[in-house]
Amino acid sequence: MQFLDDSLLPRNQEKLVITVAPYGPEWAPEDFLEDIPVTMDEQVQKAVDCYNAGATVLHLHCRELDGHGSKRLSMFNEMIDKIRTAVPEMIIQVGGSISFAPESEEEGAEAKWLSDEVRHMLAELTPAPEQVTIAVNTTQMNIMDLMHEEEYAQTSIANPALYHAYREMVVPAGPAWVEEHLRRLTGAGIQPHFQLTCMPDMETVERLIRRGHYKGPLNLTWVGIGGGFDGPNPANFMEFIRRAPDGSTVTLESVMGNVLPINTIAIALGMHARCGIEDTIYDPHGNKMGSVAQIEQLVRISRELGREVANGDEARAIYRIGTQYNSTEETLARLGMAPNRERGQLAVPIREVA
Repeated sequence: MQFLDDSLLPRNQEKLVITVAPYGPEWAPEDFLEDIPVTMDEQVQKAVDCYNAGATVLHLHCRELDGHGSKRLSMFNEMIDKIRTAVPEMIIQVGGSISFAPESEEEGAEAKWLSDEVRHMLAELTPAPEQVTIAVNTTQMNIMDLMHEEEYAQTSIANPALYHAYREMVVPAGPAWVEEHLRRLTGAGIQPHFQLTCMPDMETVERLIRRGHYKGPLNLTWVGIGGGFDGPNPANFMEFIRRAPDGSTVTLESVMGNVLPINTIAIALGMHARCGIEDTIYDPHGNKMGSVAQIEQLVRISRELGREVANGDEARAIYRIGTQYNSTEETLARLGMAPNRERGQLAVPIREVA
């Protein structure tokens, strides 16, 4: 991305798109009873409350009545349908880490559901969400790496078995799976939102585009949570922003105490922000802070800086929801990327000026 002399002036920046992740699948309800919805009605109302506070993208997970994260495709379908009815302006972004479990006793079901097909079924959600997040490159995801003991000691994560499980998590995202997942998502009219851990991931996405595996708008989230991902070092996310294609969008995401400072920097730079209890359940002073309060905080900061917050229609336009391109060449041009090299072409291919 290019920064000009006037790029930090809010009048020259896109309106702020706030993504909220209010369902916090790593926490048990008793970790934050006031802010973890469990019933279907509570989960839908949480989406409405977040939209009314200023968030226009909802990062969605579902819970069963027992408080555990749901793995039922039917429950996700029901929740998406109810949220779309209750708050149609909101962009629904389903977390792509979900693996569904079988809901029938048919012969051979277990074998199918234990395969990569369980994540590909995100493309079969009905009604379809606007976005599904996607990782590229199999990566260690130790979410405990930057979490301090005082932050989790009084929560369910203090359970040694849970602590070990979250410390040892891996995100499987090999090349064949990614290519097939992109094909299925775009075939269903669902926009992939790339959640990337480091610069090699960005380079992989560029190769996917140049080789024709993805033809569409490029919405990126830099996930700086350590533990196999980039850490919250400004040099890391500034290099990510610098290398992001000019026509892409970048959201910055971190964990616990780093969430607010990184979001504040993102707002000032003209990037986009993500908050919610999936990222942190605390304010900067160590007090519990729910998703709606976190959104309201970012809205205040953005307006103090002079940057307006996008509404639902404006967020859809910024993310180019519903748009796909017809060719690799068109995709490269729309994203402001240099064209692919023609056979025999020397030096750096330059974008042609119409």
